[in-house]
Amino acid sequence: MSSCSGNCSSCGSDCADRKAESLLAPANPHSNVKKVIAVVSGKGGVGKSTVTSMLAVAMARKGKRAGVLDADITGPSAPKAFGVTECQGATEDGLYPGMSRGGIQVMSINLLLDDPSAPVLWRGPVIAGAVKQFWTDVIWEDVDYLFVDMPPGTGDVPLTVFQSLPIDGVIIVTSPQDLVSMIVAKAVKMANMMHKPVLGLVENYSYLECPDCGKKISVFGKSHVDEVAAEFGIPVLARLPINPAVAEAFDAGLMETVPCDHLADAIAAVENA
Repeated sequence: MSSCSGNCSSCGSDCADRKAESLLAPANPHSNVKKVIAVVSGKGGVGKSTVTSMLAVAMARKGKRAGVLDADITGPSAPKAFGVTECQGATEDGLYPGMSRGGIQVMSINLLLDDPSAPVLWRGPVIAGAVKQFWTDVIWEDVDYLFVDMPPGTGDVPLTVFQSLPIDGVIIVTSPQDLVSMIVAKAVKMANMMHKPVLGLVENYSYLECPDCGKKISVFGKSHVDEVAAEFGIPVLARLPINPAVAEAFDAGLMETVPCDHLADAIAAVENA
């Protein structure tokens, strides 16, 4: 309307000029985060946290400052991957995340629990609120790329992250199974509904390389990731092998020692997000 004052609170819901209310949560005023990348999966058990950790490590090796926001409140694993056991401290300005040996900033509910093995018995809205506070109350110091390790599925937390954080891109982690098409479809469609760009797919557990002859063995059967990617018009960014050494490094808190060469295309996609 020509008489619109720009103050949407003063007009009715049927006003054609009414703007949709933003649900973005303000970052901590002392934070500085350039890009936020959500790493998601339609189901659990596909190695999403491993991929998230490797993305952060790969960025750090390029000289960038990386961070990991562990949004999986009931199944946190980021601190273990990086050998981080506590936050750096807190002031009246906010909470400082934990810091890995290589300088990767990590925030997770496990850094706030007296007993990291204690279950978090919270209902959905409380869990979602905690994740939002990892953005509003935590001081992320000069982070070039903040990777959000999302819980699997399309529930409260993924919805909160998509609505509350300024997501620049989404990477979907999957595995080579017959169920992959339906599972990936759910993740892609949720990102599209939230108007977040899907950067591409990372297929984990893609194959096992024989240590004697080098032959690639498809342990989980024929991969369908190319067909799924073509269906939704998104690229396959990486095919990661089954590597026991990576699992051992994760459990030992030594993810910063693992090779990340397979993620070159994924990193390029993140940089261009």
